[in-house]
Amino acid sequence: MEIRTRNKLKVLELDSATGVPLHRQAEIHLRSLINGQEFQDGALLPNELTLANEFGVSRGTVRAALSRMVQDGILDRRAGVGTRVRPRKVESGVTAWRSLTREMAGKGVIVENFALETSRVAASKIVAQALRIDAKATVFRLDRLRGWDGMPVLHSRSWFHPRLALKGTEDFSQPIYEVLKVASGTSPHHAREEFSAVASNAQLAKQLQVKIGEPLLLRRHTVYDDGDRPVEVAEVHYVSSRFQLTLDLKRDLP
Repeated sequence: MEIRTRNKLKVLELDSATGVPLHRQAEIHLRSLINGQEFQDGALLPNELTLANEFGVSRGTVRAALSRMVQDGILDRRAGVGTRVRPRKVESGVTAWRSLTREMAGKGVIVENFALETSRVAASKIVAQALRIDAKATVFRLDRLRGWDGMPVLHSRSWFHPRLALKGTEDFSQPIYEVLKVASGTSPHHAREEFSAVASNAQLAKQLQVKIGEPLLLRRHTVYDDGDRPVEVAEVHYVSSRFQLTLDLKRDLP
């Protein structure tokens, strides 16, 4: 299937047999499409019906993909006018960490979930302090092993504040903060991050398919809502040879 733009021809192939939702595939193709200079210069995207016909999917599937990109601040839609790429802005810290799936999709990479486990556990002293709850209080924990191209890249372990009342029936294969918004009405506002280098232990080595003792990047963060209340504490171990974190800093001018 092909979609013609003014200056180039871009081949788009959506495959329902991959297990990746069609609206996700459509979003990836759209993100690639809008990198064209004509769209960066303000040209209107093809309408929903045209895109749906070219993709071979329903108009609702295309609308879902476009809506996600509008929510991410990438596209601007105006009734009676059409859809355009929004002018690029410097990312805030929040945009960078709120969704690995979204970030990697923008690079044309589909994040795979290799393992996902939920449980209820007693909070450790460190988790209790970060979430501002009593030590050994029961908290909801989420473990995920994720990566791409058939290889695990990171293992994340998150503990959530009890007030979120998570049930364990939520679909955590989806972007985590979108799930929290639907499940509890809570949205992330800011986070505190810590980074360090650690050696892989036996369990992580097995999960991440690396040698015991191989260096990993450990990222610890605590996420807060707009009332400065802790929402989540997480530890994420990255295989440094398969992933690179970049931090962009901007000086605030007077």
